[in-house]
Amino acid sequence: MDLEGKRALVTGGGSRVGRALCVALAERGVHVAVHYDASEAAAVEVAAACGGAPRLQADLTVAGAAQGLVHAAQDALGGLDLLINNAAVYERTPLETVDERTWNRHLDLNLKAAFFAAQAAGRIMREGAGGVILNLTDAQALDPRPGYLPYFASKAGLEAVTRGLALELAPEVRVNAVAPGPVLPPEDASEASIDAIRRATPLDPAGALKSLVSAVFYLIESDFVTGQTLTVDGGRSLR
Repeated sequence: MDLEGKRALVTGGGSRVGRALCVALAERGVHVAVHYDASEAAAVEVAAACGGAPRLQADLTVAGAAQGLVHAAQDALGGLDLLINNAAVYERTPLETVDERTWNRHLDLNLKAAFFAAQAAGRIMREGAGGVILNLTDAQALDPRPGYLPYFASKAGLEAVTRGLALELAPEVRVNAVAPGPVLPPEDASEASIDAIRRATPLDPAGALKSLVSAVFYLIESDFVTGQTLTVDGGRSLR
């Protein structure tokens, strides 16, 4: 896919990885729609950095919201060529504290919303000139850490959905995933935990976010790659 002039929706585009992707896409000539839920102030900043991109608010845990967001992006941009499913919730959930509400919150946002957004986007893209869907999973999706089971279950499911959608939507639409590792420290991380992450990662995490963005562009632009997950974790999963 040649990115110049293409139209993209980035879910969770107001902060962290989503913000970096929105800005990088805009710098490559892509018309971006910035989705946010509660982070309106951050979304305003990102939209401005993207040349006045449309901002679209939606709580993707609500039934039907993902499909509505995709159609709103199509209307705002005049079409849709690229969907990046980035919005996610990542909360510490010790096993004994997990209840249905916690479980549903992670699965609804991280997995269900991504699937239904992709379903709606895939229909639009197939009726047009094709397109690309990219999902953000996790480098440890299939090797979960204790205390985060709902999160990792949702990300493992998203990897399966990625492969399934790639088969269902080919050849008009390619579907891939990027599985980040420690590209950004958790927002509530202590200095000690950040240092522990550095020591557990074979490669220096400095510049990791840039590498993640490069991986996203590789999968968007590589026309003979679909159904794949590209891990960007500095080798941490090797240990």
